[in-house]
Amino acid sequence: MRTTEETEGFDGEASNTSMISGASSPYQPTTEPVHSRNVLGGIRCDMEYLKSYFGILKVVEVGLSLIGFICIETIMMCSPCGGVYFFEFVSCSAFVVTGVLLLIFCLNLHTKVPHVNWSLTDLVNTSVSTLFFFLSSLVLACINHNTGAEIAAVIFGFLVTGVYGINTFLAVRRWRRGSGCQGAAQTSEYIRARTASRGEMEARPELA
Repeated sequence: MRTTEETEGFDGEASNTSMISGASSPYQPTTEPVHSRNVLGGIRCDMEYLKSYFGILKVVEVGLSLIGFICIETIMMCSPCGGVYFFEFVSCSAFVVTGVLLLIFCLNLHTKVPHVNWSLTDLVNTSVSTLFFFLSSLVLACINHNTGAEIAAVIFGFLVTGVYGINTFLAVRRWRRGSGCQGAAQTSEYIRARTASRGEMEARPELA
């Protein structure tokens, strides 16, 4: 029969063994809060963005694109219809894409997907919209039947072209500033790494 001391010794060894295996196990219980895993948590309307230059320009672009699309949709008969169809496609596409980007930036959804370069995405959208709105407005101005709807669509088309052009200019400046800051940060990180490596070589000459 085992004595009480032997039993306590075995219990202590078993407890130590359990603690060691628990510490070395790769499957540790997580302490991550549940709310941090919610990707859509914390969605709110960013009024500061709406009051900024980019927010105001986005709202104006969406509004003018919608008005131009409505104007071109009121045309019942056309011959030829190439200019009308081209303007209809451009205005509808710009309204949808710019509207989606406005919602993404306004609701801070772009912070949930940080691996996407949103500044470059906005720059591509504004530059492409500027080009195609200018071309479609120019084609519609040259090929039309002088109806009120066509003239209004041309006017709003050139107006939204100017707004997109201003947005493109500001987006290029923002993208260049972001690229410059990122390049400077990478250069500084490289210099720090080189300095630390050189210091380690000097401290341990046997590595040379």
